[in-house]
Amino acid sequence: MKLKRIMGILFTLLVVGILAACGDSTSGDSDDTITIGVLASQTGALESYGKQTVRGFELGLEYATDGTMEVAGKKIKYIIEDTETDPEVARQKALKLLEDDGADFLVGSSSSGDTLAVTPLAEEYETIMVVEPAAADSITGSEYNDYVFRTARNSSQDAAAAAAAVAGEGVTIATLAPDYSFGHDGAKAFIAAAEELGAELVHEEYAAPDATDFTANIQKIIEAKPDYLYVVWAGANTPWTQIVDMKVEEQGIKVTTGVADIATLPTMKPLIGMEGFTLYYHTLPDNEVNDWLVEEHKNKFDEVPDLFTAGGMSAALAIVEAIKKTDGDTDAAKLIETMEGMSFETPKGTMTFREEDHQALQEMYSVTLEESDEFDYPVPVLKRVLTPEETAPPIMN
Repeated sequence: MKLKRIMGILFTLLVVGILAACGDSTSGDSDDTITIGVLASQTGALESYGKQTVRGFELGLEYATDGTMEVAGKKIKYIIEDTETDPEVARQKALKLLEDDGADFLVGSSSSGDTLAVTPLAEEYETIMVVEPAAADSITGSEYNDYVFRTARNSSQDAAAAAAAVAGEGVTIATLAPDYSFGHDGAKAFIAAAEELGAELVHEEYAAPDATDFTANIQKIIEAKPDYLYVVWAGANTPWTQIVDMKVEEQGIKVTTGVADIATLPTMKPLIGMEGFTLYYHTLPDNEVNDWLVEEHKNKFDEVPDLFTAGGMSAALAIVEAIKKTDGDTDAAKLIETMEGMSFETPKGTMTFREEDHQALQEMYSVTLEESDEFDYPVPVLKRVLTPEETAPPIMN
């Protein structure tokens, strides 16, 4: 009887051990799976940007893994969450990815406000976050933490490109930007870069991010009589129509800006001939990764990649490259050591995460807005490639 009891206990322990082992390998994500949480505006004012980022990210994983969705012997799983372009929602979704889904990486997001609500969580949970496409300087500046790396360009990189096009001794400038972190950072960075080249600021104007009437804002700029008006804007609502209606250029004020996504190009028809810059347009980069992106995007979606598609792809390429270099180790300390100073190939050529602030140094493009025989809207035509060294922003962390 005693022997039977002992055998029964041993059998029970064996069964429990087997079940526990099975549970470890099948419930949730095992050590053989790397989970990436992607935060993007799938609704809200920046919905189109979120769509571009997600498409680019998915294509980036396909390209980087040769379609296997595996790296260093591990499967890649990604989960997309809608931030609704709302910082509080972004934080809640990030917590869900970190606590419930066990994300090894975070990617995002479309809004700088959303991103700044999440970056402290990356530090708290010791999880690498690759920022794309949010551009506020503060993300890798005043709000920097070691767990954040950014493939997106920042506002100071925009500013360096914009200032090089128009600023100089004796030139007067004004700015118009949305009244939140992206707009303020973009305008301040341009002002600093332009003043360094000898220009003088005569007016600084901010409008509500969801504004549809810019009359009062534009009138103040006209009254300041600058030589150039530099406009920073993101989103579907743009000030271009009212800038034309109020005859800003006819009053001797030249308008310059970054060329944004394809959806905004028809609204820029009155700006044909404008010299400006862009961070991406599908015809501008000349490299194999971009060639693949353009061809595959056309095949999958019957349209060309847009402004932030290349950035989404770059974020995926950076993560896969880092995992390759660590041989599948997702320990944050190991990843930080690996990613600092890491170079990787993207649709915009070679990017490098600067060791000091984790900002990716990258190409940008000096362009002229020209009429197109192919489209009923103007397109950016390359004047010259602005090198990563030329557009390197100041270290601000």
